[in-house]
Amino acid sequence: MKLWDKGYDIDSLIENFTVGRDRELDLQLARYDVEGTIAHITMLESIGLLTSEELPVLIEELGHIAADIEAGRFEIEDGIEDVHSEVEHLLTQRLGALGKKIHSGRSRNDQVLVDLKLFYRDAMRQMARRVRELFDLLQSLSEKHKDVLMPGYTHLQMAMPSSFGLWFGAYAETLCDDMQLIATAFHIANQNPLGSAAGYGSSFPLNRTMTTRLLDFEDLHYNVVAAQMSRGKTERAVAYAVNAVASTLGRLAMDLCLFNSQNFAFVKLPDQFTTGSSIMPHKKNPDVFELIRGHCNRLQSMVNEVSLLTTNLPVGYHRDLQLLKDTTFPAISQMDSCLEMAVHALRHIEVRHDILDAPMYDLLFTVEDVNRLTLQGMPFREAYKKVAQEVQQGTYQPTRQLHHTHEGSLGNLCNAKIARKMERVLSQIKGV
Repeated sequence: MKLWDKGYDIDSLIENFTVGRDRELDLQLARYDVEGTIAHITMLESIGLLTSEELPVLIEELGHIAADIEAGRFEIEDGIEDVHSEVEHLLTQRLGALGKKIHSGRSRNDQVLVDLKLFYRDAMRQMARRVRELFDLLQSLSEKHKDVLMPGYTHLQMAMPSSFGLWFGAYAETLCDDMQLIATAFHIANQNPLGSAAGYGSSFPLNRTMTTRLLDFEDLHYNVVAAQMSRGKTERAVAYAVNAVASTLGRLAMDLCLFNSQNFAFVKLPDQFTTGSSIMPHKKNPDVFELIRGHCNRLQSMVNEVSLLTTNLPVGYHRDLQLLKDTTFPAISQMDSCLEMAVHALRHIEVRHDILDAPMYDLLFTVEDVNRLTLQGMPFREAYKKVAQEVQQGTYQPTRQLHHTHEGSLGNLCNAKIARKMERVLSQIKGV
């Protein structure tokens, strides 16, 4: 069955090529197609295109389809092009001619668009929940280990004393910025395209405000051409949100791979979280973080893929846009998996407490000693030169005293303020 069937057969190679992975990927849209259809037919009844007797019959049968979807019994049958066709096919099969009435005032274009908007809206909510879970864990680890010192680095050279509190907390606060992009993508997705039809509206007196309310969208695309142009625009916003989170998570995973190595030995994974070598008996590899790093690096290509698929397309719908699902659906699923695994592994991370006791870290305290001399009245440039000469001559003796007292520094991490920052951003995402 094809919603556009005109009574002639399509070449099988052409059909297989044009359908692509739609039948597989569309299963993720099934519940949203039912949800969008219920809103649409409720509106149709209000303007007289369905009777008050027909509407409850359709809604009841759509409820049965929704139950099958939730129970995992729903499938797109052979010969059915996509999820939209399957839902209409089931209704027609069960209710006869009544099932054929649901498409009045609707094109497959705005039907697909509303499904995707609902899907991406929920995907951003789910990503926000996962990011919030990671944020809360990082904040907890930051507080727990705020007094455990570790080396800070610039250029991968020892720089100044830091702490695990500062390190965990840095990634937590970075997630606040990532959450802002998730919120932006959520808002862009949370607009109703239903009623725009093929991108040029409908001659039926559709009540688009009503479907906006029924589907709990915060706004609608007023211009019907703009509604159609949001296909690709929404995916690009989602891609930037995924990119931001993947960038932060990939960098955290890289730190953990580095710090878990024997040359650093700052952190340790439990044995059951590591893998071994087929030839080296001693190996305990942090594969979980290596794979998170790899997945996150690959996920950052999502922006390029979406951009290249949508750049310079003329106005209106084009079949190229179908390929966006091939990119975005697996990426969203993979991002969710990476966030879940990061939280699971970090809950069991072990932090070493005696790192700076080793003499090799004496030079970390040079800045502290320059600042100490400056606070005692020596001009900064002279204090800097004095300590530098001692280092060069091998006579430097660190005091190992820390003077970091300002906000956001060692021992004063501002985690409560960072938590409030996250709450402000999260409040923008309804339903989280």
